[in-house]
Amino acid sequence: MDTPGRLDDVRPVYSDEAVEVDRHPPATPQPPKARRGRGWRIARNVVLGVVLVLFLIWLVLYITKGRFLKHPFERITTSFIHRDVKVRGDFQLFFDPITIKFLAEGMTVSNPAWASKPNLFEAGRIDTRIAPLSLIWGKKRFHFLDLSKGAVDLEWDTAHKANTWTFDATGGGKPFELPIIQRAMVAGTTLRYRDPQMRLTADLSFQPIRSQGSTIEDAIRFSGDGVARDTPFTLTGALLSPNDTVNRGKNELQLTANAAHNVIDVSGTLPGATDIETVPLAVRARGRNAAELLGIIGVAIPQTRGYTAKATLVKAGDLYSFTHFAGRFGASDLGGTFSIRNIQPRLKIDAALATRSLDIVDVAPFIGYNPDVVATKGAVAAAAVTGAAPARLLPDANLRVEAIKNFDADVRWTVKDVRSRNVPISNIDLTVSLVDRLLKLSPFTFSMARGNVAADIVMDERRAPMRTDYDIRLAPTPMGRLLAGYGVDEAGTTGVVKGRIKMTGTGDTLHDSLSSATGRMAVIMPQGTMWARNVQISELDIGTFVQKMFEGKLKEPVHLNCGLIGFTVRDGIAAADPILIDTQKNVIVGRGGFSFRSEALDLAFRADGKKISLFSGQSPVGLNGSFAKPGIAVISPQLLARAGAGVGLGVLAPPAALLAFVDIGDAKATQCGPVLAGAAAAAQRTKGGKPRDDVGRGTTAKAENGRSDPATLGTTPRK
Repeated sequence: MDTPGRLDDVRPVYSDEAVEVDRHPPATPQPPKARRGRGWRIARNVVLGVVLVLFLIWLVLYITKGRFLKHPFERITTSFIHRDVKVRGDFQLFFDPITIKFLAEGMTVSNPAWASKPNLFEAGRIDTRIAPLSLIWGKKRFHFLDLSKGAVDLEWDTAHKANTWTFDATGGGKPFELPIIQRAMVAGTTLRYRDPQMRLTADLSFQPIRSQGSTIEDAIRFSGDGVARDTPFTLTGALLSPNDTVNRGKNELQLTANAAHNVIDVSGTLPGATDIETVPLAVRARGRNAAELLGIIGVAIPQTRGYTAKATLVKAGDLYSFTHFAGRFGASDLGGTFSIRNIQPRLKIDAALATRSLDIVDVAPFIGYNPDVVATKGAVAAAAVTGAAPARLLPDANLRVEAIKNFDADVRWTVKDVRSRNVPISNIDLTVSLVDRLLKLSPFTFSMARGNVAADIVMDERRAPMRTDYDIRLAPTPMGRLLAGYGVDEAGTTGVVKGRIKMTGTGDTLHDSLSSATGRMAVIMPQGTMWARNVQISELDIGTFVQKMFEGKLKEPVHLNCGLIGFTVRDGIAAADPILIDTQKNVIVGRGGFSFRSEALDLAFRADGKKISLFSGQSPVGLNGSFAKPGIAVISPQLLARAGAGVGLGVLAPPAALLAFVDIGDAKATQCGPVLAGAAAAAQRTKGGKPRDDVGRGTTAKAENGRSDPATLGTTPRK
């Protein structure tokens, strides 16, 4: 009987079994470091494989120069840009060693069917180096371009919706963007640009330049001509690339253009031969008339005398900014900044301009005068040049309203001083807004003889003919300074004047606009004094006039209580409504009117004394003639009749001759409230509150002495 646990029961282990156990040991996991080493070796092998493949491709292209890619290039490029691309001669496309070398002989790229020329691009030979990454993102960059017998045709269609350089199936048009070319070598190359909508055509030719190795020994010089809005122009220029600047890709640009009697010089340093974006360029211009220069791009400004100007130009997309602007036109200076944005449907102009000293003659074009004629022959001769009738003052020149349809504008112009012979003007502040043919001069303020004028003028060219709204306001202004140029002594005058003109007219010239105007004009004179240098004609008392004329001096000024010179304007005819001036001694009333149509004046002024006067002719004084040549009729039929009566009385009884010149002094003093309010004749009252019987009731529509009704002043045929 076996007993468990005995030693002799233990099974021996044979050697072959031990070997079998050793052949299947338990699995042991690899350490992390070993796994990472294996992954790195796989990645390294992949990278080396890719590099090897790229190297083989590069080597094949470098050895063969990529000539076998000629037909694939034509086929793929044609499909991609939707244009026929052909290379008639040698073709090379490979990496040299990193940049892309492209060479093609006899290469052509076709134009769309609507274009006026068959090919967008032709080249006898083109050899260039291209930065590879610029083809993927950013602006395309050419390190070097060698072009011979090239011809480029850039053209917009008539509707300005498609162009020849936009490569897509829809045929849409986009702004042209040249690649950045750091160095260029050209020979026998031409460029043509055509834009029917802008009415611009330009043809440029590039002179051959020499090169040795990778350096450019000569400048890229070009010349050409063209037509801009029916205005021919020529230009010459060069890209100066000395060897010490070539490696940095800088080019000195010099360009001179001649157009419409204007000369424009442009200079600056470009980072690339064709890269002008955000590059400051120095621009200088000179000519006989700045309006001719801006008219080339469709921007209308008033005519100017000879001008010079300089500025710094920076182009950023469709925005052309001119800073540090300084120049002169005529005898006036002008400075500031302005910009032109080339957008559709109209250009947009923004400007902030300032003038230190403005000659009044240089403002003449704003109302249609030729400033040169005004300066040499006067305003009447300048008006005649515009087509106005002889001896007319208002010009008949078209204010170029048709031209303002091409652009919008926001302009502010300030002027410190205006050189004027009679009326001192300063501190002009004018804001001009133009939006779709609606032109606003508002606010428009200036100082005149220590007073301020504020105006709002709106010209609506969307109507035919143009409609203009005038609203001009004169703040209280010292009369002595205002009228100093007309014989009033400033030292002895304390009176002030204020006024307002509010009218609406239609017409494309100043004359036509005022000839059709309807509205009201009023000048108000509060209490004060006025002193004339030679004779006291202000009170219009003929006896006093003669007395002071013979004395040759004045003993005291005229004392004004209040005064109103008002006109109601209908269809260009202004009728006094009323003319009423109350002085210490007299009440002055006026009748008649004037015409913007014929420019005729027909006014009569009469002074009635408040106190008895023995030597008072008491006869109306007439203001006649025209705007250009006014006249004063002091010796009137009434005065002659009084003189005749005096002679008759003198025959009967010599002392009685004086009775013909006696004024009994029954004039009613004026209630100043309605006068100072600028009220019409019907609202005027005597000091006692009764309606005045010397103004109103239609008498303001008639001149005294049997002269014509102002309504007939404009019966002269309108121009």
